[in-house]
Amino acid sequence: MNALYKKWNSRAAIYIVYIREAHPSDGWQVQANEQAGILVKQPKTETERKAVAQTCGAKLKLDIPMLIDGLDNAVGEAYAGWPDRLYVVDEKGLIAYKGGPGPGGFKPEEVDQFLAKHFRR
Repeated sequence: MNALYKKWNSRAAIYIVYIREAHPSDGWQVQANEQAGILVKQPKTETERKAVAQTCGAKLKLDIPMLIDGLDNAVGEAYAGWPDRLYVVDEKGLIAYKGGPGPGGFKPEEVDQFLAKHFRR
């Protein structure tokens, strides 16, 4: 994702939107997260969600600006973003690219190809 951001951030506004935790320790925890020591409870307050999002960004060494969905999960729900998903919203505010749900549908290379075609116009 950082490579995509570095390549396109001068021509496109690129953000990560941190939505509800996909595999919280007090919910659907997966073994891979346990083995990696990723044990995060589902945040109950905006402050907790912001802290978890910041930790996520730091651990993943993300250079991309991060926005944080509210506890109402409005963005995640509106964009069917759980557990993760990629979108391109065009200049008119319309969805121009909608990736599949992650992890299998999370394909930054498709976004790169889409942006390359879009900016060739």
